[in-house]
Amino acid sequence: MSYRAKYGALLEAIAVEADAIASRYFRAAEMRVEHKRDGTAVTQADKEVEAMARAKVAASGLPLDVLGEEMGGASVEAPSQNGRARMIIDPIDGTEEFSRGIPTFGTLMGIEENGEIVAGMASAPELGRGTRWWAYRGEGAYRNGHRIRVSKVARLADALVFTTGTGPSKDTEVRAMIRRLADAARSSRSIGGFWQHMLVAEGAADAALDWVSKPWDLAPLGLIVEEAGGRSTTIDGERTIYKGRFVSTNGLLHEEVLKIFR
Repeated sequence: MSYRAKYGALLEAIAVEADAIASRYFRAAEMRVEHKRDGTAVTQADKEVEAMARAKVAASGLPLDVLGEEMGGASVEAPSQNGRARMIIDPIDGTEEFSRGIPTFGTLMGIEENGEIVAGMASAPELGRGTRWWAYRGEGAYRNGHRIRVSKVARLADALVFTTGTGPSKDTEVRAMIRRLADAARSSRSIGGFWQHMLVAEGAADAALDWVSKPWDLAPLGLIVEEAGGRSTTIDGERTIYKGRFVSTNGLLHEEVLKIFR
């Protein structure tokens, strides 16, 4: 059985309802914004989406655990150790933007089997008429049903690069490394979050960097980029979502980008 046949209906059902929940609260007067211990924003939409997703996983009959940003789960530092597959979900990636009326947010889902992400979906209901990306291991990457591929830009000097901030870090060395990547490219932008990696997957950008991230921020992104023909690793070259400092490229630029951080 293909991974799409196994997990596609579940991911699609969650994405459809997550879009409806998020859009109902987006720019609505009744949306309340709280802040967690780490200072990040959370809204009732985040909590409703994750609760809905967990209920759908439980009702699906699939042997899946769940790791989510708002309700926790098993270890967030390493793949599941109990041998069971699990869904890793960020109910609303980009809550800060969502809470400020900026449409660059989305629901991210990845299915992890034996330490490998085998199915992934990112759904952004307020980008245009709603945009959804997905990939299943060995089956290609898609945006709204159309196959996507990374760019063919072969030199960083010719590339469009997206970078993100460092969060609360005041580490001047970190900031200097990020600046070096931006300066080495032909052009650079900074939007952060999942969308920049999706732009790499569909060939609109050539590289994207996330410095501060958790597994739920990254779960589907590397798979979608890889199935589009690119590469996603840590800045040390590891294929993992558990160490942050995550970079996606069209593959042709990957080693040149990694050298910036060595």
